[in-house]
Amino acid sequence: MQSINRTALFRASCLSLLVTSLSFGIRAGILNKLGVDFQLDKAQLASITATAFYGFPIAVVIGGFIVDVIGMKRLLVIAFLFHLAGILLTIFAQGFWTLYISTLLIGLANGTVEAACNPLVTALFPDNKTTKLNHFHLWFPGGIVIGTLIVLLLNQFGLGWQIQVGLMLIPTAIYGYLFSKLDFPVTERVSSGVSTGGMYKALLNPLFLFMFVCMIGTAITELFTGQWIDVLLKNVTQNAILILTLDTGVMVIGRAFARPVLKLFSPQVLLLISTILAATGIYLLSTLTGDAVFLGAIVFGMGVCYFWPTMLGFVNTNLPETGAIGLNLMGGIGMFAVSIYTIFMGRYYDNIVQQAGGSNATAGQQVLQTTLVIPLILIVAFAGLVIYMRSKGKTASLKTAAV
Repeated sequence: MQSINRTALFRASCLSLLVTSLSFGIRAGILNKLGVDFQLDKAQLASITATAFYGFPIAVVIGGFIVDVIGMKRLLVIAFLFHLAGILLTIFAQGFWTLYISTLLIGLANGTVEAACNPLVTALFPDNKTTKLNHFHLWFPGGIVIGTLIVLLLNQFGLGWQIQVGLMLIPTAIYGYLFSKLDFPVTERVSSGVSTGGMYKALLNPLFLFMFVCMIGTAITELFTGQWIDVLLKNVTQNAILILTLDTGVMVIGRAFARPVLKLFSPQVLLLISTILAATGIYLLSTLTGDAVFLGAIVFGMGVCYFWPTMLGFVNTNLPETGAIGLNLMGGIGMFAVSIYTIFMGRYYDNIVQQAGGSNATAGQQVLQTTLVIPLILIVAFAGLVIYMRSKGKTASLKTAAV
């Protein structure tokens, strides 16, 4: 590790994740504009949006299987090429299919970034995984904040969405250059000597399977709601995109203070508290109107703030034998679930509007109320996790005392 520049690698990783999140933030801000320019209905917009979410799991799962073999550096070169191609094709899109393919390429790029960078962070900071994963994933909401503000600012100057998308080329070029110049460590699983067979066996641990299922719910709660907020609440407030900016801004602040928060609460308790706040936030977003919805955005942002990195950190800390594939399967199932749910909810939204005769001002709020069921189920699940981990701790203490 002596030749490994941990600080430079971590900064470059954050920059690559910034490109990932800019794609979410800018797309969320221009989604309605794309629908108008290319005459797309909500179901088509949902299909385009969903490609980023299922491109991600394809890349993150494949990356999880091959990262130990080809190394994290080569994987990030692939991510750079996918980002470059996806951004350029978006800029020169001509309709549904070019938008669909370009968004898929960006989704593949985003998944490849996480396939390499999540195990990179845990390898660089083996004694501080959950905190550093939170600091790394700070740049996901951070990029969404920057992306939505770019959309709002450039819209004021009348600049088109092509220019907004094109700005992503700048950080893409920088992270590609930085990674090409740096040396990388091997993954933690390789350095610790855990066999490939041992890694696959660990994936069958009931605790991993439980967290794997819960990741479906936490990902949908956070990412579907955030990505579609401009569409869902456009009839509730004239500044729907600012809701996304606000709730992701709260997430940036929360993840920046992950270290003191994780000193106060164990990861499993933090997940339970987060789920309660997320459910409350979605309820407020689905019932409040006008500027009052910004209160819901703040509560929602507090709720989903720690979901993704803490889920990954919990798994890698308690089940380190699962290695990079464990991290990437978690991320993969999360994004895949969001893609399927997004397609389903896009059609559900259109059906609500059609049944109302072509207009329904509360259609978005009805979609949110349906989504509220997911964090409510997670509250029960994470309460059970807290009880289980406490009993596991007591059992461990008794065994130690017996020895």
